[in-house]
Amino acid sequence: MTDASGPLAGVKAAVFDAYGTLFDVNAAVQRYAEAVGPDAAHLSEVWRNKQLEYSWTLSLMGQYAAFWDLTVRALDYALAVHPQVDPGLRERLLDAYRDLDAYPEVPGVLAALRKRGIRTAVLTNGNAAMVDRAVASAGLADHLDAVLSVDDAQVFKTHPDAYRIALTRLAVGQGDVLFCSSNRWDVAGAGVFGFRTAWVNRKGLPDEYMDSAPTVVIGALDGLL
Repeated sequence: MTDASGPLAGVKAAVFDAYGTLFDVNAAVQRYAEAVGPDAAHLSEVWRNKQLEYSWTLSLMGQYAAFWDLTVRALDYALAVHPQVDPGLRERLLDAYRDLDAYPEVPGVLAALRKRGIRTAVLTNGNAAMVDRAVASAGLADHLDAVLSVDDAQVFKTHPDAYRIALTRLAVGQGDVLFCSSNRWDVAGAGVFGFRTAWVNRKGLPDEYMDSAPTVVIGALDGLL
């Protein structure tokens, strides 16, 4: 237990979603925005939305596939929606997604949490190889006590079994965890599971899950400190 105050009071482990929370999911397209052209922002949006849609659809059907495979399928769909974009960019965009940029405050926040005696972990839909590379390329490995993937449960968030991975691997109780995500649906799922939650509302979006309010709403991860 730590002597932290505010949203960190009593927290033993801070668990973070990866994509959209630690890593900027739009960074891959942004690196090639000039080559993609005027539809870059929409291409990135479609890519992300389809990636998530595929994960939810598979979970409801009782099926599972590696999140990287869904990422590839989603990009192929996004490129099909935008036939004016050079399909030769496909492999470059995928390579960029493997090495996404972390948000600038992330390393400092993770280091500060560990200094306070709070364990830090990632719990992501990303499969192990995918997220391990992202963590390494962003230089975050030394700031994390664990990198956890829903691969272990073979089901995507927001299924309770996905969140349960953190309890098993970190040997903590539900009330000991502060789960942080920029995805409001993820915050809702974690809250229903029993975690304390922080919604990292980077874009100032309106709330949409009124029956599962986050413990705290912050504009960036340094709002935890």
